[in-house]
Amino acid sequence: MAIPSPPTPQSKPSPAAIIKAYWLPAILFSGAMFFQLVAIPRSFPPSHYDVLGLKGFSSIEDVKEAYQNLYSDWKTGTKASSTLDMIKIQYAFELLSNPIWKRDYDIFGIDEHLDVLERVKEKYINAEFSDVSLPLLEPTSFEPDQDSDVISSENFVSKLQNSTALLVQVVSAGSSRCAQFYSLWKRIASFLDGVADTGMVDTSDLKLATYLSEKRYTGAPFFRNGLPSLLAFPPGCKTSDCIVRYTGELSVDAVTDWFATTILSLPRISYYSKESLAQSFLGKASRHKVKVIFVSKTGQRATPSVRQVAKIYWSYASFAFTVWREEESVFWSNTFGVEEAPAVIILRDPGVKPVVYHGLIDNSRLVDIMEQNKHQVLPQLRSVTSMELGCDPKGYSRAGNDTTVWYCAVVIGRQSAELHKMRETMRRVQEILSNDADADQLDLQTATSAAVALKEKRLTFAWVDGEAQKRFCMFYVNVEDSHDTCGPRRDITDAPRLFLVRYKRNDTEVNKKVEENPMNMFASMASRDADPTSQLVALYKGLDETPQIIKWISETVRDGDTRDLPFHRTSTPELVPEDADPIWSKGREQIISSSRGVKQRMGTVLQRINDLVDDPRLGPMLLLAALMSFGFIYLRRNQSIKPNEGANSSQSNTEGDERPKLRRRRPKGQRNPDLPPSITDMEPPNAVQMPFTDSDSE
Repeated sequence: MAIPSPPTPQSKPSPAAIIKAYWLPAILFSGAMFFQLVAIPRSFPPSHYDVLGLKGFSSIEDVKEAYQNLYSDWKTGTKASSTLDMIKIQYAFELLSNPIWKRDYDIFGIDEHLDVLERVKEKYINAEFSDVSLPLLEPTSFEPDQDSDVISSENFVSKLQNSTALLVQVVSAGSSRCAQFYSLWKRIASFLDGVADTGMVDTSDLKLATYLSEKRYTGAPFFRNGLPSLLAFPPGCKTSDCIVRYTGELSVDAVTDWFATTILSLPRISYYSKESLAQSFLGKASRHKVKVIFVSKTGQRATPSVRQVAKIYWSYASFAFTVWREEESVFWSNTFGVEEAPAVIILRDPGVKPVVYHGLIDNSRLVDIMEQNKHQVLPQLRSVTSMELGCDPKGYSRAGNDTTVWYCAVVIGRQSAELHKMRETMRRVQEILSNDADADQLDLQTATSAAVALKEKRLTFAWVDGEAQKRFCMFYVNVEDSHDTCGPRRDITDAPRLFLVRYKRNDTEVNKKVEENPMNMFASMASRDADPTSQLVALYKGLDETPQIIKWISETVRDGDTRDLPFHRTSTPELVPEDADPIWSKGREQIISSSRGVKQRMGTVLQRINDLVDDPRLGPMLLLAALMSFGFIYLRRNQSIKPNEGANSSQSNTEGDERPKLRRRRPKGQRNPDLPPSITDMEPPNAVQMPFTDSDSE
């Protein structure tokens, strides 16, 4: 029998191994000590009540009594106090004896005069307290004007019922910062007039001010950046969950830009110099849009009302700002006809004289200007303008819903010099037909039908980009060489074409066609897919000369009005949208929900970390986690390991031996011929079969 060898003594673990094993408890313990010894004392400095030797929230009478006792002790020399200590006592007395300052300090933790305290301490550090100029703090008060919109607990709910955005300023009547900001606030409110609602909330309304404040881990209200505090309710927001707080500089430009961009999702309008205006704006802006240039005298940012107009008319116009300089006045006068600033320049089409509006323009006037000039002189037929121009078979004419027959004269082709020339010709045709002074240049009998239809708004002139609207172009220009007009350019040939569409609306005929085949499913589906308006297309094949075009349009209109042409319905290809949705149009409206949006959560990460540092519960939690992790690791490292011994093995497995391999199963059907046979494998020679007594065989 083999004698087992004695166990080898275990070696002592190295310091590196111990550090590697206990690194997590060490980090947690260090964090706990840091929070307990450094972070927590910084976050909870002695209060002004402690300076006076009082309990928190003591009354003003107790404050005055405590101050008189401390001042008497210093005066009589009963208790020696340094100059800095007496300055702190004086500051605490003046702060807590003012009812408004005391209320804001007790409830919201607001103490906006700390900079005064630091300056006085630095100034009189080596002086006697009798040399200190008293009082340290100068009381300040202000009252809002009568036209200022003050929000109270009574009318706050009605303010939120409005679907527009709301900008709120939380103020205190005794705050010097609020008094200084009040003039800027009135300018901000004037800029937002007509765009959003504004209002002021005083901290004297404790219920509403507490609702609008931020909350500490204990639930105590506070304003992170003091007063005034600006916060916004986005459009459609009716709860405190979607409040967005402003944390930037308290200036008119910064606040209005933040509110317009973040809350209202309004676009920014860039400034361009005289040199960059043509290359960066006019050259890169969409060709089908009207160009609107604001000539500013001050160079200030576009107001929210102007940016709102830019957002509304984004599909029709491109906007830019530029600064007026006296040394460049000749350029502006010769190029655009601008004599002075401020002014608004409207560029409707290349080669067309600009339209200039001088003087200050308010929001309603700007909307009227955009309505008059939102289309080019020869408007482009697009997905957003087809219904408005009356060139959509699913809609009505510009003359109204009661009009039965109307027309659209359309120039179509790829962007090229030929298309530009054809557009100029059609602009001239439109101008002549709409201007009686130029009608003497033509035969009145020839132009009468077209001029009357244009005056009655039954005739519309437009142009289409044949490259962007290939399917639409191929549908109307159904000729052999239509590839010269429609689709991508294959060669140098560009052949713009003019066609006239006659629209006829007959609701009786449409309903009749549907009722004729009530049991025919395919006919019913085809009838639903077809446009409700009949279309007949006439393609112009003459010379690109104004008199001939006017004659052809007038004759076609006269035939369409007088002749009984067949009612033919078809399915017209849809116009492809040429402009994608801008980024700024997908702003605050998409992230507002019943809980905070993703962007808002990301913006408050740092604030949450700062709030977590101020939480005194964090230190004990880290210490508990350090102790638990230390105990768990210690138990695992010192757990006894029992040796695995075999049942019939003559030697025990020592530490470090490999585990015994599992016995391999022998496959079925295989036999080892070297093994001796079992007693049941063969019959012995002297074996006798013993009969059973109850056997049937006798």
